[in-house]
Amino acid sequence: MTKSLFKVLEEEEFEQIVYGYEKHSGLKSIVAIHNTALGPAFGGTRMMAYKTEKEALEDALLLAKAMTFKNAAAGINFGGGKAVIIGDPKVNKTEDLLRSFGRFIEGLGGRFIAGVDIGTDENDMVIVHQETNYVTALPEYYGGAGSTSKATAYGLYQGIKAATSKVFNDKDLKGKSVSIQGAGHIGYPLAKYLADEGAKIFVSDVNEQALNSLKEEIPEIVIVEPEKIYDLDVDIFSPCALGGILNDNTIPRLKCKMIAGSANNQLKDPERHCKMIEERNIAYIVDYILSAGGVINNSQQYNPHGYNKDAAYAQLNKIGENVKKVLNIARKEKITAVEAAKLLAERRIQNAIERKAWYLREECKHIKV
Repeated sequence: MTKSLFKVLEEEEFEQIVYGYEKHSGLKSIVAIHNTALGPAFGGTRMMAYKTEKEALEDALLLAKAMTFKNAAAGINFGGGKAVIIGDPKVNKTEDLLRSFGRFIEGLGGRFIAGVDIGTDENDMVIVHQETNYVTALPEYYGGAGSTSKATAYGLYQGIKAATSKVFNDKDLKGKSVSIQGAGHIGYPLAKYLADEGAKIFVSDVNEQALNSLKEEIPEIVIVEPEKIYDLDVDIFSPCALGGILNDNTIPRLKCKMIAGSANNQLKDPERHCKMIEERNIAYIVDYILSAGGVINNSQQYNPHGYNKDAAYAQLNKIGENVKKVLNIARKEKITAVEAAKLLAERRIQNAIERKAWYLREECKHIKV
């Protein structure tokens, strides 16, 4: 990052970047708050052994901005933000560190609500919750919505069905061939959903244990070497692992008719690579539209009546509706799917900003009248 941080904030329209450090626990954390027009920033907590502070900051910025659009398009009343903790979760994660992180989040006064991401889980959030109420993804036994992965996988499945009905003019997944990149917390349950529909499934992952477990449950799946997943002649390619995998090198190799996966920031250069994909007559279903199941589910923890799983999962059907909206906007406006998804989110954010022209007494409670 060669530009000054304030220049980045100005150009990317970020509201706030906060660094948290605690000597005793070794906490080194960054919270990026992109936009709070719809409500407090809502995003996961990623813990990774980043090589540099610059790499951690760039990850937080990229993910926080994506959360703004994800949350807005999902129809929940939360803005976008992200937290990163610098450290190896297998080595550096301790109760002291997580509680220090909780105190850091508490100090933000509710502007950011922390959830789970790579390197953290729902049990970690129980520890964080001992220091702050501004946390989600608590286990169901603790009164929370649980891990985001199950809801994300279910929402992805519903989104793929909706996209299939638009792209193939047939919502039936039976007989469709689907290649899944990643057999982790999202790809694994997605494969099971698709297998129940009668789809033919190809899966790749660097984790052989995960592949073997999936193969035991679904003997008919075909395991593919990681690098060969791009070359398969399939109906649907579903990236559910790392970001940046759709780029100048991989896109020319694709033989699918539709891309629909949950991995964050799949496109190395979002607008250019989306256009490149669509020029190859491949439908691209935007990642943050499809992967909104987790935030929709966990946002229900803040429902005035408390978390209700049936109500939360009923709301996940909105993902399929949003998939269709984005495809319709793209066709009508003659723009890419990435531009259409951004437009859908920006319209909702702008509506929220305009609504705030009406003052509410609660917002002005510091004024004596």
